[in-house]
Amino acid sequence: MDWIKINEKDNVAVALNDLVKKEKIPQGHKFALKKISKGETIIKYGCPIGRAEKDIQEGQWVHTHNVKTLLGDTEDYQYRKALKTQELRGSKASFFSGYVREDGRCAVRNEVWIIATVGCVNSVAQELAEKAKEYARGKVDGVYAITHPYGCSQMGEDQENTRRALAALAGHPNAGGVLLLGLGCENCNLDVLKDYLPGQPASLERIKFLQCQDTEDELEDGALLVRDLIDYAKSFRREPVPVSRLVVGLKCGGSDGLSGITANPLVGRFSDRLCGQGGSVILTEVPEMFGAERLLMNRCRDEETFAKTVGLINQFKDYFRRHGQVIYENPSPGNKAGGITTLEDKSLGCVQKGGSSLVNDVLQYGEPVKVPGLNLLSSPGNDLVASTALALSGAHLILFTTGRGTPFGSLVPTVKIASNHVIYEKKNNWFDFDGGFMADEGDREKIVENFYRCVIETASGDRTKSENRGYRDIAIFKQGVTL
Repeated sequence: MDWIKINEKDNVAVALNDLVKKEKIPQGHKFALKKISKGETIIKYGCPIGRAEKDIQEGQWVHTHNVKTLLGDTEDYQYRKALKTQELRGSKASFFSGYVREDGRCAVRNEVWIIATVGCVNSVAQELAEKAKEYARGKVDGVYAITHPYGCSQMGEDQENTRRALAALAGHPNAGGVLLLGLGCENCNLDVLKDYLPGQPASLERIKFLQCQDTEDELEDGALLVRDLIDYAKSFRREPVPVSRLVVGLKCGGSDGLSGITANPLVGRFSDRLCGQGGSVILTEVPEMFGAERLLMNRCRDEETFAKTVGLINQFKDYFRRHGQVIYENPSPGNKAGGITTLEDKSLGCVQKGGSSLVNDVLQYGEPVKVPGLNLLSSPGNDLVASTALALSGAHLILFTTGRGTPFGSLVPTVKIASNHVIYEKKNNWFDFDGGFMADEGDREKIVENFYRCVIETASGDRTKSENRGYRDIAIFKQGVTL
């Protein structure tokens, strides 16, 4: 099979391999299935993705040179009660091998995190983590420094975001022990941060505090605290945990024209299965919902959730306007090179990761998941910022799809799924699963089952490619002035 028509309403098809019609069509790019006149709507996924800027003949390439977005800055949204959807229930109880914390929450890793409250102590955190490696071996899944450039010289919403983010990290269940490492004079000092911790599992054994300006030797004192945390965390052992306890983040980056056909629908199938078993998934990248937001709004479980979804979209549009940016100039050079033409094209592929489940809740930045099922989360599309936001809301691991490839990993296990065989084979050291098989003429149910098993095995302790390389980064969302 050389090309695919995604929806019966479509007037374009997508090349699964490089091919020649009226002209050369690169893999992942679109060509016209019939003549499309100037001004006519381009239909893909059964939805509009743009307008023809000139006449396009059958078999001609359809891309940025002859298509423009249909989207504008202001949209009017009306609530429609969600159509009754098929009940998404797992066929049988499913389990993974995880950790159960003292407060009853579950985890997929048992690590010790050294969290810097301010960028000034980043190097101290890194040195403490490095020195603890030998003592931690065989006791916990690793000791890691979590560093960032913030915690001081911030105001308003940025300062609040940093405090909420660090408190959320301190409460993340994948951390069996946490050392909050401060300097002493920063805006986000330990005394301030402690006020954000109530409600988190901040037991004296699990969370320790060290302020570097108050101690004669922060490395010596810090090393002793980290050892205590390792000794506490090592008491946890893996045990069978229902998959209904899993929270999985959904992310795409470096998408191409096949992402919305292969990798993203594959993740969507996983999402539906997990939600059907009582688990939770989080879909973010709000700017990459623009143009596809109505598909999500039409799946909101009630009018309150619909209103929160409208607020989510409009808040991000206002964010763009405040900074004088064009709302719909989103697809990156890599997206376009891979076959994505407009933001509608990108967004309609992006939301495939959420499957077909009802939208059960909408979360603000740093807000934890409270309702099982599909949750929407306020965050930009940037890979590091969005992946960090998913972890802040409690994602145990992240499913990351890409057609262009990326080596990065977040601070929780990041399962990277290729959208096509070419990039998977070229950068096999980056990828954990080849989603390109979804475009082949094979048993797709077997592919879905293999992928489900891959995710469960990762939750049960199998390390991802990025984990094996030690790639784990965070980026806290920043919007305003730095002093």
